[in-house]
Amino acid sequence: MTAIKHALQRDIFTPNDERLLGIVNVCKAGKKKKNCFLCATVTTERPVQVKVVKVKKSDKGDFYKRQQTWELRDLTEVDAKDASKENPEFDLHFEKVYRWVASSTAEKNSFISCIWKLNQRYLRKKLEFVNVSSQLLEELPKAEESVPSGESQSVAGGDEDALDDYQELSTREEQDIESMMEMCEYAISNAEAFAEQLSRELQVLDGANIQSIMASEKQVNILMQLLDEALGEVDTIEGKLSSYEEMLQSVKEQMDQISQSNRLIQISNTNNGKLLDEIQFLVNYMDLSKGHIRALQEGDLTSPKGIEACINASEALLQCMNVALRPGHDKLMAVKQQQHLFAELRDTFARRLTNHLNNVFVHQVTGLFLDVFLIVSLVCVPQGHDQSSTLSQHTAELTLPKHSPLHRDLLRYAKLMEWLKNTHREKYEGLSRTYVDYMSRLYEREIKDFFEVAKIKMAGTTKEAKGKFATLPRKESALKQETESLHGSSGKLTGSTSSLNKLTVQGSNSRRSQSSSLLDMGNMSASDLDVADRTKFDKIFEQVLSELEPLCLAEQDFISKFFKLQQHPTISPPLAQPETEESDGGTPSRIPPQAEHRHSLSSEKDIVRLMMNKIFQSIETELNSLIALGDKIDSFNSLYMLVKMSHHVWTAENVDPASYLSTTLGNVLVTVKRNFDKCISGQIRQMEEVKISKKSKVGILPFVTGFEEFAELAETIFRNAERRGDLDKAYVKLIRAVFMNVEKVANESQKTPRDVVMMENFHHIFSTLSRLKISCLDAERREAKHKYTDHRQSYVINSLGQPLEKLNHFFEGVEARVAQGVREEEVSYQLAFNKQELRKVIKEYPGKEVKKGLDNLYKKVDKHLCEEESLLQVVWHSMQDEFIRQYKHFEDLIGRCYPGSGITMEFTIQDMLEYFSSIAQSH
Repeated sequence: MTAIKHALQRDIFTPNDERLLGIVNVCKAGKKKKNCFLCATVTTERPVQVKVVKVKKSDKGDFYKRQQTWELRDLTEVDAKDASKENPEFDLHFEKVYRWVASSTAEKNSFISCIWKLNQRYLRKKLEFVNVSSQLLEELPKAEESVPSGESQSVAGGDEDALDDYQELSTREEQDIESMMEMCEYAISNAEAFAEQLSRELQVLDGANIQSIMASEKQVNILMQLLDEALGEVDTIEGKLSSYEEMLQSVKEQMDQISQSNRLIQISNTNNGKLLDEIQFLVNYMDLSKGHIRALQEGDLTSPKGIEACINASEALLQCMNVALRPGHDKLMAVKQQQHLFAELRDTFARRLTNHLNNVFVHQVTGLFLDVFLIVSLVCVPQGHDQSSTLSQHTAELTLPKHSPLHRDLLRYAKLMEWLKNTHREKYEGLSRTYVDYMSRLYEREIKDFFEVAKIKMAGTTKEAKGKFATLPRKESALKQETESLHGSSGKLTGSTSSLNKLTVQGSNSRRSQSSSLLDMGNMSASDLDVADRTKFDKIFEQVLSELEPLCLAEQDFISKFFKLQQHPTISPPLAQPETEESDGGTPSRIPPQAEHRHSLSSEKDIVRLMMNKIFQSIETELNSLIALGDKIDSFNSLYMLVKMSHHVWTAENVDPASYLSTTLGNVLVTVKRNFDKCISGQIRQMEEVKISKKSKVGILPFVTGFEEFAELAETIFRNAERRGDLDKAYVKLIRAVFMNVEKVANESQKTPRDVVMMENFHHIFSTLSRLKISCLDAERREAKHKYTDHRQSYVINSLGQPLEKLNHFFEGVEARVAQGVREEEVSYQLAFNKQELRKVIKEYPGKEVKKGLDNLYKKVDKHLCEEESLLQVVWHSMQDEFIRQYKHFEDLIGRCYPGSGITMEFTIQDMLEYFSSIAQSH
């Protein structure tokens, strides 16, 4: 280890001006052993720096190199692991903990003791030695004292003080020693004699030095005298310096007093500035002008200028109340007084505003209600007046009153409503409930009267309606009672219940049955269908929807603007009136007010929809009643209603899918679609119940022509409609029902052959579908053509067997023999089919007989076929082609089965063409 220490000192530490004081051979704990050395070093220059250096051999193993260096001042703890047992492991705590295992416990103890000594001498901060024997740390200094200085330089912990005093010889000193040793020959062989000689010479030199010192005593005395004088001067200077210091101390105290005074003045100025800022803040943000106070207390809420002044004052008050006070402001009496003043002004103005808006609601709505009452009174004229002219004048215009003047007047208070919403939620909600209550009663009366007029126009029974209206006059007391009910908190707008809700359609029954059917349409002319009435109904229904749509949109827009609902995404509902909902019996039931108070809405759209539901709660009921009346008048009115309602629903959804109008019309559309489906189901049911007379020919079935009329009507109504898919589904249901019932009637027919019924009706269906070009029925159109063609051919074949019956039977027997395996040229040898029999059969059908048979056939066909479809010539031409085909087939059989017999038919193909042509022309 000594050789390693000298090598490390020479190669690593001496070039860096460092001295190696302690070394230990270690390896890292818990890892593969890679030996290295931990060295404790100090620098030779001052200030002295103490380091712990990790040194290891190079990879080639021929020299050592520094790997890592730590400052001893960064070491916080030395842990020897065990103070009672020998344990080579120890830890050094720098920024991280380094765990080492020494090659021996003695080396570990020597290195730790060296670290302890360096810490005691050079570091102010004392390290913490853990698990180190206190006896070891106490014995180390005593051992150092007992060891001579020359022997204290051990490898791992000699006397560091002796090492610190040791200095290497300079080059000159080495040269002097060598020259001195050369002068004494036995300096090396007899060191003791050389040492004695050197001692004697040293004593001689010491004596000479003492004599020299004694000789210079005089100069020493003179030097001491000069030193005494210098000390006296120093005392004098020190006295002056003390006086100067006292003077400076007095000045310093005065300057400290001035500085303290300036600091207090500066603090006072700073405090005064901050206090002024606080006062200015409170004055600027919590001061309300007298004009604003006067406007809040007694401002005019009827004139535009007064309303604007109240709006400005309320906004200023809200700003003052919402100012963000700084900590401590709320404890100031002036601030409390201002806040109390603001609260009183807020409550006062809120009461004034609420009372005024309540009066505005009552006044405006009462005026509108009186207008409605006057309109109704115009209809209910006294007896003796021309009531029919009055009613016709009133019902000429189907319109709803416009409330834009009311909205325009109330929108002036919109900003005040927003202020009320932000300051007094209860009063705001109370106004909302008041408005909804008044407007719901007003709209209920207007809408009921509007729908009554619409029903009268639809029914077309003016005289009956006049009689109904004659029972509606009300006395002045009833009007007064109704007007007073508007001012009450719990009053309801009451009126006589219109008997038109139970209007019967007697006038319509005189023209047609209450429910039109495909069968009826097939049996009636175009005039009987009363297209004008349907067009009139379509216009009335469109007018009703066109009047309702802007009314609802205008009211919804007003509610959003006036009550400022769009600015608050989540607030409680403003309506305290109980919500209506459908009970099990289908009649409106009431939800308890407590349940509604607990209910919270998620957005302002829900609040608007809730208010609209309250205001227009009668629209959906009246629409359903009107739809029921239209369906009762004519079930085909559901087609018009489906198209119109679908268009208005589509328009409303494009504007706002979640609006009240979109939701309500969507609900009504479900009813219209249900009526439409019921109409289609009714037509199918009537097809299934159709009965055909057994004594007359069938012809074109009534539901076939009815389907044609329905399709023509539907195509006209549904042109460019949004709900075309519903009609296509209905088409498929109807056409399949038509197909099925045509076959059913054909099978049950006794007078008309089945093929004729099928041929004529499917030909009519095919013609209808080809003309209307309904894309969803292309497959049915092809099927109808196929059925028509098949049954026409079947009818032709079956009918042609009658004029040449024996000839047909003979050749059927010939074909049967051939089919059984008889050769064609041997058929003539069959007894029943020899040449004699063939000639006998042919002689029975001369030209005149054939023509006579064809003439009878033509008459039978004419009796079977109906005139509406005009298929007689088509069928006759098909029979001609089939007859020619059979004639050629008979000739071919004669040529193949009776070769060389010279047998021919009694008539030719040209004769047949003349027969068919002459018969057709004669009839």
